[in-house]
Amino acid sequence: MNPLPSNTESRPSEAVPAVSDAKTCEARWLGTLSYADGLALQEDLVRRRTAGEIPDQLLLLEHPHVLTLGRAGKQANVLVDRPRLEKLGVELFETGRGGDVTYHGPGQLVAYPILDLAPDRCDLHRYVRDLERVMLGVLGDYGITGRPIPGRTGVWVDRESGPEAKVGAIGVRVARWITSHGIALNVHTDLRYFGLIVPCGLAGSAVTSLQELVGQALTVPDVARRFTAHFGRVFERHMQERS
Repeated sequence: MNPLPSNTESRPSEAVPAVSDAKTCEARWLGTLSYADGLALQEDLVRRRTAGEIPDQLLLLEHPHVLTLGRAGKQANVLVDRPRLEKLGVELFETGRGGDVTYHGPGQLVAYPILDLAPDRCDLHRYVRDLERVMLGVLGDYGITGRPIPGRTGVWVDRESGPEAKVGAIGVRVARWITSHGIALNVHTDLRYFGLIVPCGLAGSAVTSLQELVGQALTVPDVARRFTAHFGRVFERHMQERS
């Protein structure tokens, strides 16, 4: 596991303030990790965080092509059968996070916070809204204005050439106020794979990527570094890179 890549040519637009009583959170850039390995790692870290053996964690990575069904997921929202998915090299997992069906794949930043929300942040709705705030901050670094939509989770953008489109998704699990699962932010994702599903169970929902919005090449590691900075600010964590 490698530390977050550095980039001396770009800086987050909003620095992380010095918070003397902030909790420590270790940020780890994992590169590309299979979904199964990601689940196993989260389970281990949740156990260790619950036991107080480790500080809060922020896992940053990409997954190979995979569809995941959350607890509210409907198989009907997967629009192709398993043989077709296998031919395309796309895995299918049922998972314990909230939400319906989503796609993960290369070019998408996935972030899994393993946080202890106790004692002062024991509010699931606040937690989801704060994850949206982190993604909105990242978009703002690139001059993009995003917004949440009441009654939905995630981050959306308005487009001149089409309907509003989703750029960031959220699906979380919280047990004993320890979090797992998290967010997926489309950086330079191949958006054609979203055609395999009804994204988040929302028929007719459009999706986009940060690169498509910005109109220039972006890298997932650079976006991950910005995400880490905004995460520390929003959650009042002292972020430490860990290899």
